[in-house]
Amino acid sequence: MMVDLDPSGQVTQREPDRAKRQFLNYAFYKLDPAFRRLPHAEREEIKAEFVAAVGGWVTDGEPAQGRIQRTYGLTGVRGDVDLMLWRIAFDVRDFQDAQARLNRTRLMGYLTQPYNYLSMQKRSQYVNRVEGSGHGLEILPGQGQYLFIYPFVKTRAWYDLTPMARQGMMDEHIYASGPFKGVRINTSYSYGIDDQEFVVAFDSDYPQEFVDLVHRLRYTEASNFTLTDTPMFTCVKKDVVDILNDLA
Repeated sequence: MMVDLDPSGQVTQREPDRAKRQFLNYAFYKLDPAFRRLPHAEREEIKAEFVAAVGGWVTDGEPAQGRIQRTYGLTGVRGDVDLMLWRIAFDVRDFQDAQARLNRTRLMGYLTQPYNYLSMQKRSQYVNRVEGSGHGLEILPGQGQYLFIYPFVKTRAWYDLTPMARQGMMDEHIYASGPFKGVRINTSYSYGIDDQEFVVAFDSDYPQEFVDLVHRLRYTEASNFTLTDTPMFTCVKKDVVDILNDLA
């Protein structure tokens, strides 16, 4: 990982990069308890409608749209959200389509959306280019049983540092992270398109390893330049049917 020696572009006057990139959307939802008071048969019908809407966003899309979706439950893990849909696409408008599909279901009358994060990747961390695999999309996100997510903002002082100073701190950061092979990091960028600067998502089968990783990184110099890194979400990978059955 190399720090840009000319981040402001004042020396090289680089042209804007308009290459197609993946956008990421982390959409969190909370269920109104009133839904649980509906008759059982009605609840099951409404849940089936919602499941179809969630899945249809991927199955109805064209391959070139590169739509990817992973579903996670947070029931019993966090009090202010119950489920999370992790969506990936090449066009922000695809996320509007995804939400519009849900808005037309009856269950959305019982769901609020406490958090919704938008970000973009700057390099192909979720996609492998494989010869002969359609449009080259190979799904990589969500391989672990858990996804740990938080929005992240650096202090302004970080951007005042010299490129080499930042490089040294990042070298330490990477070195400290090295032993934790069971945790895969997905860093995406939100500059100008959402309130945070980054959304960081750690994919793993080992929550204990992630806790130890975060603990160790607290002692690195770069951590002094963290402005905010909350709220933090522990998301459990589940099929959307199982998630809804946990809810009602």
